[in-house]
Amino acid sequence: MKEIILALQTLLMLFTLYYIFISFFSFHRRPENYSTPPGAAFAVVIAAHNEEKVIGELIKSVFQLDYPRHLYQVFVIADNCTDRTAGIASALGATVIKRFNDREKGKGYALEYGFQKIHGLPRHFDAFVVLDADNLISPNFLTIMNHRLAQGEKIIQGYLDTKNPQDSWVSRSIYVGYLITDRFWQLAKYNLGLTCALGGTGMCIASDVLRKFGWGMTSLTEDLEFQTKTLFCGMRVNWAHDAVVYDEKPLTMKQSWRQRQRWMQGHCNVAGRYFFKLFKEGLLTLDFRKIDGAIYLLQPYFTMLMGLALVYSIFNWHQVNPWWFGGGFVFQYLYLGLALYLEKAPARTFVWLLYYPVFTLTWIPITFAGFIHRNNKVWSHTKHVRDISIEHLRSQIQ
Repeated sequence: MKEIILALQTLLMLFTLYYIFISFFSFHRRPENYSTPPGAAFAVVIAAHNEEKVIGELIKSVFQLDYPRHLYQVFVIADNCTDRTAGIASALGATVIKRFNDREKGKGYALEYGFQKIHGLPRHFDAFVVLDADNLISPNFLTIMNHRLAQGEKIIQGYLDTKNPQDSWVSRSIYVGYLITDRFWQLAKYNLGLTCALGGTGMCIASDVLRKFGWGMTSLTEDLEFQTKTLFCGMRVNWAHDAVVYDEKPLTMKQSWRQRQRWMQGHCNVAGRYFFKLFKEGLLTLDFRKIDGAIYLLQPYFTMLMGLALVYSIFNWHQVNPWWFGGGFVFQYLYLGLALYLEKAPARTFVWLLYYPVFTLTWIPITFAGFIHRNNKVWSHTKHVRDISIEHLRSQIQ
């Protein structure tokens, strides 16, 4: 038994050290010049199910971008809506695509339907930008995506931020987690030339990529499935650190639990279908991008192993090396604090870091629940009620 526990601890330590090593490459940011003349035409696609409370402010923020208005068009896929989502979107200047399907429900199906409709239009778009209905975006978003497309990048993920970080201890913890992930993981992977993770929103995908591969992603984490399938073909997800998407985060643990369990259900499902094939292909072709992508697919399983190790430590505390606790303390409050410092986070976020560990521990039971229900593809809709404007958000940031 001791040998098994030691092997598991060693595996967890190697996994942790691997990501710490990757994070070192986020300490420096290469300066970028976004002076590329506007040229790319964008289809901004928003999948929305009963989002009358928030859809208006998102569309307003999109129409305030510092990118030529004639070079982008906003599409709202009103998916099984029974409220005023379609009417509000249309009144604000968006092109509404209505979809009604009682069997195939969820964002993945809605996007597939919308992409097919847009591909059939006479107007050509160079790229598709996918947003969630509760988002707001920075004015330079399309300017940066235009620059990256001109550099030859095909799949680009924008910076994921939070538009309501101060609402509750849950939203504060999520905000801290996103700052750490954006800096220590996404930016680091981009600097290393590895594939970054698609976040489901703030994604820019070249039209020729969508035409070649199709979307066809109907799992609960269609973004993860898409990035995995394109990685098989040698295409990586790039990271745009200055193109910011502000996302509304859950206020309560119950809401957050449901959302994260859906993510873990989808993640475990995709891992079960693609891990071995991706890892094997990475080894055979000596493509470390694919090996790293396969390692990422295993993340929920390492979380569950960590939970088992934690339970073992509680019941066998006398066998646990105290240096593990000391090292964990230093890592939590000094090293993760470094990410907040590098991101120039407000001073109050360093206080929020004190209870962030409590939130991270909830990932363990959530991941177990996600693994158990990994084959359940029933979409769980997150209700949004905060109609925060881009002007209000800017006043809070300044």
